[in-house]
Amino acid sequence: MNRLRALPLELIVLAYCLVYLPNVMVLKLATSGAHPVLGRPLTGLETLPATLIINTVMTWAFIWWSGWYKHANRVALGGFSIPFPTRYTFLSGIGTALVLFTVPLSFTIEGVSIPFIQLLMRGDVLVIAPLVDFAFGRKVHWWSWVALFMVMGALLITLADRGGLNLPPLAILTVVLYTIGYFLRLYAMNRVSKDGDAAMVRRYFVEEKIIALPIAIAVLGAISASGIGGQASELDWGFVTVWSDPVLIHLMVVAATLTIISVLAILILLDPRENAYCVPLERAASLVAGIVASVLLAFFWDQKMPRTAEFIGAAILIAAIVLLSLAPRFSKPEPDKTARET
Repeated sequence: MNRLRALPLELIVLAYCLVYLPNVMVLKLATSGAHPVLGRPLTGLETLPATLIINTVMTWAFIWWSGWYKHANRVALGGFSIPFPTRYTFLSGIGTALVLFTVPLSFTIEGVSIPFIQLLMRGDVLVIAPLVDFAFGRKVHWWSWVALFMVMGALLITLADRGGLNLPPLAILTVVLYTIGYFLRLYAMNRVSKDGDAAMVRRYFVEEKIIALPIAIAVLGAISASGIGGQASELDWGFVTVWSDPVLIHLMVVAATLTIISVLAILILLDPRENAYCVPLERAASLVAGIVASVLLAFFWDQKMPRTAEFIGAAILIAAIVLLSLAPRFSKPEPDKTARET
């Protein structure tokens, strides 16, 4: 962990992007083409339960193996001392739960391209990032504002090309829940832990994940049972039948990469610099990975190629990442006053 924290933030972002790439590709392939038994492509509501359950097991195993659980807040239960979140990490866990199931779900919605749904979801988050900075008295540097408007411009270009949103109900619900989740997460991070302290990062990760993963599974089950976005039988298949299906191997790969992504994401978002700097880096990196994944899927697996406007949007985001990476290095260092509550 300390060695990871010593790496430049940009290298951590690069690793995040490289791990995100197979995550998107494998999940998209798993939900493309007719399933041999069902006779149709699998839906997100059918693949996500197993993905999140496996991810829960892997994440908790990492927490135990790494010893990070020792840094978490603890409560006594039946003679045992167990890790348990504090008020703000519990709130962050709720927000993270919303993010955990909406991101993979967004890759599986029929008729909605990966680049477009990513641009839409990232655009909403980038709007709230500087607002959180203002709320906590954190200075927002000029390069963060420029990058923010660049990303918003990319979003507007893509929306104009599509002639508006024109999204199915499940896609709209996904975007709304994702944005709410990220707002809760950023708010909690700024209350307790955005100061670069390695021990606090470990504590935050453990307390957030031990509550976020079970909630994500429960919420997904509730949405599946409600019938939104598919038939009621998807719940039975996703939680029960999938365990004997060959697609489980693909979902294990998705869950493993998701576990690594979650560790890298917490290192990026809890960097002591302002949210308007860290959030665009983390969100834009995932978007670039989605664009590259879409191109590779089009070339090698005959998937649909991204639209020209989506390529333009990706190019703008890459430029924003370069700006965020280089501008701080050529600017005079300034003390960054942050509000921190323990």
